[in-house]
Amino acid sequence: MKKTCGWPGSDSDMIEYHDREWGTPCHDDKRLFEYLLLDTFQAGLSWRTILKKRANFAKAFHGFNAEKISKYTEKDFKRLMNDEGIIRNRLKILGTIENAKRFLEIQKEFGSFDKYIWQFTGHKTIKNKFKELKELPAKTKESDVMSKDMKERGFKFVGSTICYAFMQGTGMVNDHILDCFRYSEVQRI
Repeated sequence: MKKTCGWPGSDSDMIEYHDREWGTPCHDDKRLFEYLLLDTFQAGLSWRTILKKRANFAKAFHGFNAEKISKYTEKDFKRLMNDEGIIRNRLKILGTIENAKRFLEIQKEFGSFDKYIWQFTGHKTIKNKFKELKELPAKTKESDVMSKDMKERGFKFVGSTICYAFMQGTGMVNDHILDCFRYSEVQRI
């Protein structure tokens, strides 16, 4: 039996996410925007809740297309508020529309969102060496700086804790515990 981080428990979706995705360095702008959107809705909720609704989010938000989301109207907002498949939170929906606009501005300014967001880790994965889950921080100085910069640019729901969760998911940090089989796998990517 292979060693894992343990946090996925026995939930098959969480195991799949941990074993194949979490902590894998991501440099694709579309995927980075997907993480940003999902982390916006995750604020105050469990990742398990968001993961279970991921396909619904993809459908409701045009496949995580930032260009389309940035042009959402009152009609789109009402459609989303009535969509039982997603988290129907007024501020998070409005924040997502705003974040799509800011995301496109970043792409224009930096050439890609990837170039912008990875600057906060010096364009490389921070390789932590935690032995137990309880060692994982909720935020770091890097997530503090990222949060501050994103807030100044007008992004919503980008507190330091959310930024750190984003960094973990997108592989900006390797927070797999040392004896997890994924620790060395994501190191090689």
